[in-house]
Amino acid sequence: MKHCKDCEPAQEIHALAYISVVLDYIDGPFFNMMDRIFKTTVDTVADMLALPFFNLMVFLRLAHFSDAPDEKDNYRTRCFWEEAKRRGIEMKEFHMGPLRDVFVAKYTLNENGKTKVLTFSGLPRPGTAASPALRWMDNKGTMNKKFKKENIPVANGGVAWNKKKAIHIYERVEKPVITKPNLGSRSRHTTIHIDTREAVIAGFRKAKKLSPLVVIEEELRGDLYRGTLVDGKLVGVVRRDQPEVKGDGIHTLQALWEEENKRPERSGPIFHAIVFDERAEAELKRQNIKMEDIPEAERVIKFSQKTSRGSGGTTTEVTEITHLENIKMLEHIASFLNDPLIGVDFIMEDITMAWQEQKRSGVIECNSLPFIDLHHYPLFGTAKNIAGHLWDMVLPESKIK
Repeated sequence: MKHCKDCEPAQEIHALAYISVVLDYIDGPFFNMMDRIFKTTVDTVADMLALPFFNLMVFLRLAHFSDAPDEKDNYRTRCFWEEAKRRGIEMKEFHMGPLRDVFVAKYTLNENGKTKVLTFSGLPRPGTAASPALRWMDNKGTMNKKFKKENIPVANGGVAWNKKKAIHIYERVEKPVITKPNLGSRSRHTTIHIDTREAVIAGFRKAKKLSPLVVIEEELRGDLYRGTLVDGKLVGVVRRDQPEVKGDGIHTLQALWEEENKRPERSGPIFHAIVFDERAEAELKRQNIKMEDIPEAERVIKFSQKTSRGSGGTTTEVTEITHLENIKMLEHIASFLNDPLIGVDFIMEDITMAWQEQKRSGVIECNSLPFIDLHHYPLFGTAKNIAGHLWDMVLPESKIK
């Protein structure tokens, strides 16, 4: 697979990503209809057949189980598995060819040996019936329209299939704008700070590589936050910062960059050094600064448009200082979606102020399979045990008192 800078930090095969999005558009209406007709029946049957199928494939030596995380498992899986082990929950991961991130969890309920078994992909949800919102919450365009009707703050904009529509959306909203795939995660093929027709066309083409539909919307103002909701309650908020340094009025940007990269936490495996390459150079040019310049005190210089840890981004847990109105807004989203596990990405300038008091703040996307490890391994602030909240919900018998 050819390396793609726009996919960093996690690479994606463009053709497969595009096809999967197309298939989602095609089969989505079918599964929505099946949900209405059979309600929980389809999910229940699938859940009942999952474990026998896994065991059969292992018996036929077409698959295998692993009883511990390996180097290919992400940190979302690892922190969840670590919490399971702490609670005495037996976890196994099912592997069949490229298929992974499918799990079986078994917990002994009493001294008589009675057990409870869960099968799930990625992270578990209670019961077997999927919430209707699970079908659309990852769809940025659909989410935006539904949230607007619900008076949940979102950016103005729209979704475009072709270049002409993209330009039309760009011309009717405030600048700058952002372009991104309608379906996708981890900021892949996303472009920000767009303020010309040429740039919006370039951003549209970049996003189009992963999705036939592209979102063009106003760029919100402030920092990027992730709020994670479990069972309708906000259990963690983390700020995600781009790779950056702060000026002191004394040292050059080069010296500040070198000093920041000496931070022990940046030696991996979770956080990494800030990369200086042609894209970083372009970002510095946009901010009208060079490596040999001395930034004034308190000026923040960013080296990338991405917030990913792999590109040098950092995280700070801010749950305790989140304003009550922001908590209400996030829990309103959980109630509206009626789903027990949601990651909400939103932008605002000050998490300690109510969102109503901040211009161009709002929700940018929701995630049905959130990276809970963002809360478990922050660079700054106190870690939050989101895996514990999730296990308490799906397997309350395992709760540690």
